[in-house]
Amino acid sequence: MSAAARRDVKQVLPRPSSVVEGVYDNIYHRLMALEIAPGARIPVDVLSREIGVSQTPVREALTRLEREGLVRKEHLIGYSAAPQWTRKQFDDLYAFRLLVEPEAARLAAEHMTPDVLRLLEAVAADMEHGEGPVDRTTRYSRFARADAHFHDEILKISGNEIIRSTLSNQHVHLHIFRLMFNTRVTQEALEEHEDLLEAFRAGDPDAAATAMRHHVERSRDRLLQAFE
Repeated sequence: MSAAARRDVKQVLPRPSSVVEGVYDNIYHRLMALEIAPGARIPVDVLSREIGVSQTPVREALTRLEREGLVRKEHLIGYSAAPQWTRKQFDDLYAFRLLVEPEAARLAAEHMTPDVLRLLEAVAADMEHGEGPVDRTTRYSRFARADAHFHDEILKISGNEIIRSTLSNQHVHLHIFRLMFNTRVTQEALEEHEDLLEAFRAGDPDAAATAMRHHVERSRDRLLQAFE
């Protein structure tokens, strides 16, 4: 095989996903724990040296994080961490959540089946007892990802794709957890998620709507401290 042919083959071979996934997790945890401050530049070459990989998987990971709203890329400037939410953005988001998520929970309770409930319970269990954390930082950032999954599953079950896509496109839960690095947030959220599951197990749409409203209100109240 000629040198040119070998180069062509090398170009089309996919990079091992484990490398990119590991780099993604590394940068994601830093962003969620505010080790990379909101709005801060993210030099690819520096990250590459710190993590011990080439620049290619770093760029691939940053591209994924850009899609998730945690990173921004500007022409001729490069990558930076997404800016922190303002109080106005926070208030607007929670006003919207309180309008739509209780109704989504009500619809999810109406559409709930035993199989779907088992799936939702598995997601909730993974949130509490999933992969062992390397440290407190990774536990918190993994919880943020699992929390986003849990809420997205409820929105999926509700059958209202407009509500689901709107909240998903805003990457709501990742930004919420980036506001405050606090284990109290996770423990109280777990208890509120269990209230939601109880309503789903009972097949009670009104109870599900009430539990979701309470959860969103409590989440808002907990995170208001970030603006004090």
